[in-house]
Amino acid sequence: MTELVELADVQAARELLAGVTRATPLEPSRPLSAALGGTTLLKCEHLQRAGSYKVRGAYVRIARLDPAERDRGVVAASAGNHAQGVALAAGLLGTTATVFMPVNAPLPKVAATKGYGAQVQLVGATVDESLVAAQTFAERTGAVFIHPFDHPDVIAGQGTVALEILEQCPEVRTIVTGVGGGGLVSGIAVVARALRPDVRVIGVQAAGAAAYPPSLAAGEPVRLPAFATIADGIAVGRPGELTFTHVRKLVDQVVTVTEEDISRALLMLLERNKQVVEPAGAVGVAALLAGVVEVDSPTVAVVSGGNIDPLLMLRVIEHGLAAAGRYLRVTVRCVDRPGQLASLLSEIAEHRANVVDVVHQRAHPHLRLGEVEVELSVETRGAEHSDTLISALRASGYQVFASEV
Repeated sequence: MTELVELADVQAARELLAGVTRATPLEPSRPLSAALGGTTLLKCEHLQRAGSYKVRGAYVRIARLDPAERDRGVVAASAGNHAQGVALAAGLLGTTATVFMPVNAPLPKVAATKGYGAQVQLVGATVDESLVAAQTFAERTGAVFIHPFDHPDVIAGQGTVALEILEQCPEVRTIVTGVGGGGLVSGIAVVARALRPDVRVIGVQAAGAAAYPPSLAAGEPVRLPAFATIADGIAVGRPGELTFTHVRKLVDQVVTVTEEDISRALLMLLERNKQVVEPAGAVGVAALLAGVVEVDSPTVAVVSGGNIDPLLMLRVIEHGLAAAGRYLRVTVRCVDRPGQLASLLSEIAEHRANVVDVVHQRAHPHLRLGEVEVELSVETRGAEHSDTLISALRASGYQVFASEV
């Protein structure tokens, strides 16, 4: 039997973290509250030191090593947030850190991890492959492996998030949080079950990297054959043994969200809540916006991280605008004659849509003689406006083909 972390473990972790981590704010979200018909708040862990909740578990784990273990240094594997948490914690506690990260890890996360003093090695295409490399390094060198989620000290550290939530919002009824390996949701569930068993704890995974639903169905951790998602911080191919036990026994529900759901959530958080959040940090909000969970209010969504690559942010914003119907890409086929392009653009302007870019081509095998094809990127006011524009262009005799962003 795998022993569960207990409330006393989380409370002890909180004492260790005093003066190290900050009690992050709990901010109301008007757009979410309006959408759900009840009070909804954001637990802003993206404002934590190192940009995510991960420093909580990492610090507790390293702080509890004995002096001889710390002298050997620590090693970890992560796509970014655990890496930064370990690097920061190791520096604060006076030990050295080596971190293995996937070769495609976001450059800002790699740079930040190095900035906290860790030695970074880029190995593998996924966090799972980096984990194998880190464990091999630990066996070869004697460095202590700091698992990103599957350790009691890590779970206890992450559970301190829930202690803060219950103090900041004593009347909370539902807590929603992202799930990768399961350390955060496990720690939250430990606290909720001990102090407020009426509170529902809901985990959210990206559909492209959702190992928990098949694992829960099988009754044991199941490894995904392949996985991919923009939410790199929760892209984990297999639940941990310890975290799986916690989730199976303590968490009420695990749901999934699509890449489009995540993009919409990121856009809403940026535009309406003025919060810069990474994809993994937004999946709880995505689940609420997408309506894939039923919640009792007040609801708290944990915004778990804010370490987003600016280049990814640009792509996500564009994708989010498209998912919300506010960014439209269309191909228009029409006759090739003088003034035709001007007429097309004028009609779009009459419908108060803004053209972002235009590609005009005549030479293409599928075009008939005398035809031209115009590819347009257009900003609109939403899905209804986009549909109205397309219908109007077709009514004017244009062949219009909408495309995915």
